[in-house]
Amino acid sequence: MRALVGHSYGGTLITKAGTHDRVGALVYIAALAPDEDETSQEQQDKFPRTPIFEHVDVADGRVWLKPSGVPHFCGDLPEAEQKLVLATGAVPVADLFNQQVPGTAWRTKPSWYIVANNDHTVHPDLERSAAERMGANIHPVDSSHVPMLSHPDFVLDVIREAAKSLDA
Repeated sequence: MRALVGHSYGGTLITKAGTHDRVGALVYIAALAPDEDETSQEQQDKFPRTPIFEHVDVADGRVWLKPSGVPHFCGDLPEAEQKLVLATGAVPVADLFNQQVPGTAWRTKPSWYIVANNDHTVHPDLERSAAERMGANIHPVDSSHVPMLSHPDFVLDVIREAAKSLDA
């Protein structure tokens, strides 16, 4: 048995991929976690729009973060790290959040959820609601959208807790 970890849209992916019988636990980091009948965008539309969406461009079928959006994505990182995040960030396809994928692993698998209290990308109220809906072990942290970068030890402890649950 394995634990799957997903950050942001990666939460949607582990929600779907986690239905595999080799997956025993799920860890969400400031993540989306749509139910079977909702897309990631529909889940986001239930909550106030976050500031990050004023700082993206859609071009060539991809979503690009503008430099002005970096403080909303990872503002609690040092400036040099913020620049690295911008330079190496993924550029998802424009319709990614509207794609429907079957499966809702959190309905049957134990879940952990790191809520980023200061997230300006995925709304913290969405994160709390998703965590409560799935009955997750909730771990809030005062972080931007990237707690795995700004609070790596905290995130690692939560992942270890989930992994240890599989040994029991």
